Amino acid sequence: MTGTAGQQAKGRAGRLARLMPSGPSTAARTPFVLLVVLLLAGGLISLLLLNSALNEGSFKLSRLERETTELTDEQQALQHDVDSYSEPDALERRARQLGMVPGGSPAFLDPDGTVRGVPERATAEPSPTPTPTPTAPAPETSPEAGGEDGADPSASASPTASATAPPPGTASPAPGAPSTPTSPGR
Repeated sequence: MTGTAGQQAKGRAGRLARLMPSGPSTAARTPFVLLVVLLLAGGLISLLLLNSALNEGSFKLSRLERETTELTDEQQALQHDVDSYSEPDALERRARQLGMVPGGSPAFLDPDGTVRGVPERATAEPSPTPTPTPTAPAPETSPEAGGEDGADPSASASPTASATAPPPGTASPAPGAPSTPTSPGR
């Protein structure tokens, strides 16, 4: 039994030896090694290109986020300006500067053409809270000019002068320049 097992092992080794070349054959391995090196180099280059593309996208995203933040801040500032122009006292002040007066009681037309209510003509009423103009101080009256020491200097000022004065912080037009009404935000 040992003889036949030894012969089988020898026969198996002999068959395996016939499959393998007997001498050093580096010529057969060269194309395979070259192929593996080229595949590894191509994979490394593609990873490098992919990484640089991702970095470029990251920089673009960062720039767009910064622009979004700046535009959001600008939008909030503009919204604050619109809100300040939309306040009732600011609208009233601007309307008085344009020469508008509060309307009287309104009258309505029914679908059949009848008038409901009594229409009244709008009259110019003095402003309930005249705002003093910080750019033009009220002239002081002296006793020689006919004024009294205890006289109120705002009593001699006309209500239309304080109503047509520009609000603080805005430039007043030149005396000869035509005034053009502008609407805020347009």
